[in-house]
Parts: sequence; C-alpha cells; structure tokens
Amino acid sequence: MDPQQLSALTQQIMDRVFVRLEASGRHVHLTREQALTLFGHDLTPDRPLSQPGQFLAKERVTLVGPKGKFSNVAVLGPARSAAQAEISLTDSKILGITPPIRQSGDIAGSPGFILIGDLDTVAVQEGVIVAKRHLHLTPESAHRFGVSDGQIVSLQTYTARPLTFADVVVRVSPDFADRVHLDYDEANACGLGKDDYGRILL
Repeated sequence: MDPQQLSALTQQIMDRVFVRLEASGRHVHLTREQALTLFGHDLTPDRPLSQPGQFLAKERVTLVGPKGKFSNVAVLGPARSAAQAEISLTDSKILGITPPIRQSGDIAGSPGFILIGDLDTVAVQEGVIVAKRHLHLTPESAHRFGVSDGQIVSLQTYTARPLTFADVVVRVSPDFADRVHLDYDEANACGLGKDDYGRILL
C-alpha cells in the first residue's frame, strides 16, 4: 500500500470513529428582503461551507449593539425566513448584549440588533443568540454512534488543550455532513487546530 492509499484509509477510519471539529465565528443570517435592502441584490456565494448547500457570502455587514460593534461580519447563505446573529459570549460583552444560549433558529425573545450594509441599514427586533454547541450527523452516522436527533451528549476533544464538553446537542439529517460546531470561545479554550477531531461520549 503506497503512502497515499494509507493516508486515505487512515482518514476513512478516523471519520468512522471520531467526528471532525470546526470553529464557527460570529456571523449573521439574512432574509432575502434584508439582503436586497442592505446590498441591493441577493447574497453572492463566495465559497461553500462544510454543510451541504450552505455558503459564505461575498457580502459583509457591520453588526451594531448598544455598546459596541463589529465590522466585516460574515454573512452565511442561503437566505432564511428570519434574520439571526450568532456570536460568542465574549462578543456579547463588547456589543453590550445578553443573548440566550440556544440552538440555531430559536430566536423568540432574544435581543435585537442593527445591521449596516453597503447601501442601507436594517434594524432587527430579535435574533441574537450564542449558538449551543452541537453535532451534525447523517442518519447513518447517528446509527453508527448510537445517538438520535435532539439527544444531549458529551464530547472529548483531541486538541492542543484537550477538553470534555458536556451539553452537546445532536442534530441528525440526511442533509448534514458530520461535524461538531464550536464557537470561538470554545475553540480557543480547547486549542482547536486544523483537522482536529472529537469523540462522542454517551
């Protein structure tokens, strides 16, 4: 077996036993109407993300809170039915916002925010959250790991500063790729590096 074949086999084994870790930085999701207001056009794909059908848009926004703001904030597509800003707890201190820790899409009663685009400004009444750390799995992978959608598990990271994260939500869909998503606070805490993995603990 040549080195390339051995590397590919090792990768296949790793992907069956462990789950890749990814850091998710601050970003926003927009409705199509908001994109038109902010930029004058729909979101423009820049590069695909790990989750099928998701992309980083070329457009960027300024995210404004009561006490501070962040410029050049990533916008993820495609457009959604409601706007959402996902930030870290460290970000929330700078913005002067106290967001709830929730799963993506659960924005009812969360703080509002202001977005500044190339053409205009949009005030959003609710939608700032700290994303609950979560694990995307296909149904096949969920079966292999013995977990189900909505289940709460722990996760051991194999990183520069190994940690065990509790309260990780399992999300299962045939539209997913297997990934653990941590925000930057969590990623920095465990010393996350490129192509690091974690192991599900039941």
